[in-house]
Amino acid sequence: MQSRLIFVGGFLGAGKTTLLWECARRLSDSGQRIQLITNDQASALVDTAYLERINGIVTEVSGSCFCCNFNGLTGAITTPGPDGQADIIIAEPVGSCTDLSATLIQPLRAIFGADLQIAPLTVLADPGRLAEILAGGTSGLHESAAYIFRKQLEEADLIVISKNDLLDRAALDDLMIRTEKEWPLAKVLSISTMTGDGLDLWLSEVMSSDRSGTHLATVDYDIYAEGEAVLGWLNVSYLLSHPEDIDWDRLLKSLLDRIEQRIKNAKASIGHIKVFLESGSQFAIGNLTGGADPVCFRGNAGVSKSARLTINARVEMSPEELEQTIGTALQDIFDQKIAMSTIEMNRLSPGRPNPTYRFDHVV
Repeated sequence: MQSRLIFVGGFLGAGKTTLLWECARRLSDSGQRIQLITNDQASALVDTAYLERINGIVTEVSGSCFCCNFNGLTGAITTPGPDGQADIIIAEPVGSCTDLSATLIQPLRAIFGADLQIAPLTVLADPGRLAEILAGGTSGLHESAAYIFRKQLEEADLIVISKNDLLDRAALDDLMIRTEKEWPLAKVLSISTMTGDGLDLWLSEVMSSDRSGTHLATVDYDIYAEGEAVLGWLNVSYLLSHPEDIDWDRLLKSLLDRIEQRIKNAKASIGHIKVFLESGSQFAIGNLTGGADPVCFRGNAGVSKSARLTINARVEMSPEELEQTIGTALQDIFDQKIAMSTIEMNRLSPGRPNPTYRFDHVV
C-alpha cells in the first residue's frame, strides 16, 4: 500500500471534524482518493453521518478508541474501497484520547514501515480553551480532563490553533508565541475553517512531511483514566415525524439552546455536544463546546414531515443523568404531534485506557 495517513487529534470541541470535512473536500476536488476514519466509544456517531456527505469513503471504528482497538484501525487502513486503496487516509481519534505517538504512530511505523506514509501528528486546540490552560486554569474542565488536553499538545508534531477568526491579530500572535514557548518540540500553526486562513499551509505540512511521532509524552494513566471517566457519553439517534411540515433548522437551534440551558442549570461542564439532523438529501449540524464559544450551526435541513436526529453528548455528569437531561430538553421542545422513535441509544462512561501497543521509544 502507498497511502498517506494523517491523524488529526485534539480535545473535544476543537474543530477536528470540520477540518476533516474541508480537508477531504479540497483533496477530493484535486483528484485524490480519500478515506476518512472516525472513532468513538460507541456507534451512532454524528461525525460519521456528517462526513458521509463528502465524496469519499468513511469508515467508523466504534466501541473503543483507536489505541485500544488497534486491529480495528489497521483493518480500516488496509481495506480497499470500491476504487482501490485510498491515496489519503485521514483519521480522527476520540477527543479525550492522548498518548497517540506511543500507541498508534510507533506501532504503525514498526508494522508497515515505508509502505505507509505517516504525516506529522496534528493536534487541534480551541483558542479560548488553550488560553485558559496556558494561564494555569482548567477551562472549566475537571483537572484530570485538563491534564489530557495538555498531554495531547505535549506529544504533537503540529499544534494547530483552530478558529483563529475568533481572535484579532495581536491576540493570535501572542497565543502562538506562548504556545511555542510551552511546547517547543511542536511547530505551531493557526487555521480557520470558516475563512480558509491557514488551511493551505497546514495541508502543505501534512502532505509533504513524513516527520511524525518525533517524541513521546509522559502520561500518567491513572490521571488519564480519571480524566476520561468524569465524562458521561451519550450517542442517540431518533426518527422524527409530524403530520405537518416542520422547519427543522429552527427546531434544531431551539433544541441546542434548551440543551445548553439544562446543562448550565445542572452546573456541569460541556466537553462537546453535536446534533445532526437530516431530512432527505438535506442536513444541518449544530455544535456546543461550552465556555464562551457561541452555538455553531452549518447546513440546512429544510422543511418536511420527517427527519432523523442524532445527538452525541460528552458532559461532566453521569451517563444516566446526561440521558435524562437530554431527554428533558427534547420534551421541552417537541410538541405532542411530533412522533419520536429511538433508533439507537448508547450511554457510557469510558473505561480505563488499555492500549494494544505502547512503545517506549521512537521507531
